Amino acid sequence: MTVNDIAKVLEELAPLAHAEDFDNVGLLVGDPNMEVKGALVTLDTLENVVDEAVAKKCNLIISFHPIIFKGLKKLTGSSYVERVVLKAIANNIAIYSMHTALDNSKMGVNAKICEVLGIQNPQILIPRAKSIKKLTTYAPIADAENIKMALFTAGAGEIGKYSNCSFSLEGTGSFKAESGANPTIGKVGEVHFEKETQINVIYSFEREKSILKALLEAHPYEEVAYEIVTLENTNQDLGMGMIGTLDAEMEERDFLLQAKERLNAKVVRHSQLLGKKVRKVAVLGGSGAFAIGAAKKAGADIFISADMKYHDFYQAENQLVIADMGHFETEQFTKDLLVDYLTKKIPNFAVSLSESITNPIKYL
Repeated sequence: MTVNDIAKVLEELAPLAHAEDFDNVGLLVGDPNMEVKGALVTLDTLENVVDEAVAKKCNLIISFHPIIFKGLKKLTGSSYVERVVLKAIANNIAIYSMHTALDNSKMGVNAKICEVLGIQNPQILIPRAKSIKKLTTYAPIADAENIKMALFTAGAGEIGKYSNCSFSLEGTGSFKAESGANPTIGKVGEVHFEKETQINVIYSFEREKSILKALLEAHPYEEVAYEIVTLENTNQDLGMGMIGTLDAEMEERDFLLQAKERLNAKVVRHSQLLGKKVRKVAVLGGSGAFAIGAAKKAGADIFISADMKYHDFYQAENQLVIADMGHFETEQFTKDLLVDYLTKKIPNFAVSLSESITNPIKYL
């Protein structure tokens, strides 16, 4: 398999189009057409990780965090980023990063945290807005079902746990083929009226190219009339953070100590305990202060994330408990998730879990 083949499998889990605008995801170093002998999955790509890849004969590193985040103006080895890139190039190792594309996946980073913490029935905490589009097109009645099936096959018409969703209306369309046209029905120079079906389907924005391709290939008309609008509806299957419930209520302190143990956290920084039972828990791996308001609005009893500043804890306002359990600690199981995913999707592919510890924070 090539690097590009592996990337396509990874994008089934986390399409790169789902990444945040500020991010740098996808293939950062290497040739997309290079044959992959083995892949090493890591949270961060550091020099010791590249050394590990060399030792394990892996020429692809799949990393959660991107080693190249801002533009590089030179490659002299004067920073850890430049040294990593130079070492990867010298050893013909490709580096692929997923970051916020996986953050936004309903089966990604936060789903894994929920699994580790025993949080049941997790839902997206901050669903992505303006990511759902609606396609409206018009076709002869006899061709409508064939066109709908082509659109469904391309990924249109999926709503939550339902597929093949559409809405149709019948009416009469009209057109006049001008000189030079080659109409499927009707005659050049004459106004033609045709009984048509109006087809309406919705789809996630990253599928637009394949859906339009399917429409144009399945539609019989020389010129296909269609409309696309972006909907205000939020996408319940795409977005940051997750919220769910525990099997049974717990005391705040007991839950925090349990979470600390399961996440292997050295310390837990938290806001004032409220003396209430914990049943509803929100999580967001990595830096998550921006989601405090969403966690409160969703009725979370505790919000687990990382990188909270002093004043962020004030936002708890006696409505919930904010718990900072560390950036590395809340994202560390991401590499396990990716190894499990690739092993199931490509059983005969050599994929290794990195043994390198990349947490830059140490504790006394």
